[in-house]
Amino acid sequence: MNNNEKINTNEELNKRVGELMALAEAYPELQASENFKDLSKELSKVEEDIANSRKYYNGTVRIYNNKVEMFPSFIIAKLFGYKVKPMFEVSNQERENIKIKLN
Repeated sequence: MNNNEKINTNEELNKRVGELMALAEAYPELQASENFKDLSKELSKVEEDIANSRKYYNGTVRIYNNKVEMFPSFIIAKLFGYKVKPMFEVSNQERENIKIKLN
């Protein structure tokens, strides 16, 4: 799986998690379930892990891109076909925390 596919997969995952939370709001008895509460906590942990991984990836890509674009390393990069990699950008909607109401 290349980086663009990973970025697209993450966007799809975020969309589906949002849909799950919207569905849960329609069913108060589901929100009161201990299993759902546990799932909500786990999703929060996973989102935090993804955010940390995104920060690490972007930091690494920034260093790589600087090497590819700056003298004298850009000469070697050009010879070997290294190109600038895309940063992992997050939409404003994804930056907002998912709001989960637990009764």
